[in-house]
Amino acid sequence: MAFVETSNASEAYRAAYNVRPKTAPKTVWADSSQLLAHPEVAQRIAEIRAELAERKMVTLEALTEELDEAREMAVRMEQSTAMTAATMGKAKLNGLLVDKQETKHGFADPIVALFEKVAEGTKRIGS
Repeated sequence: MAFVETSNASEAYRAAYNVRPKTAPKTVWADSSQLLAHPEVAQRIAEIRAELAERKMVTLEALTEELDEAREMAVRMEQSTAMTAATMGKAKLNGLLVDKQETKHGFADPIVALFEKVAEGTKRIGS
């Protein structure tokens, strides 16, 4: 899931394997690229992306609608602070504004496990 979250194959590979600090980035990239080319890995990534997209669309639509309603009410009540808050909420929700903070999720666990399973049957380059 690290790959799904970041689209960074090397980062996902490092999360799944105990990569030595001196391992060349080129080696990590090559190994991670091989894993991404594996049919089971590609299929699982596609499944996870589809699940996340479905959940995200429902959530985005519902929350955006609620924020629209809140903003309309704030306009009617002439509450400029509430109008601004609703507008900023919509911008954040839809990815137009991003708070700079690191958030950790357990979403990576299934893809890390799949990488590990695939790795059991393959030889790691640079090991």
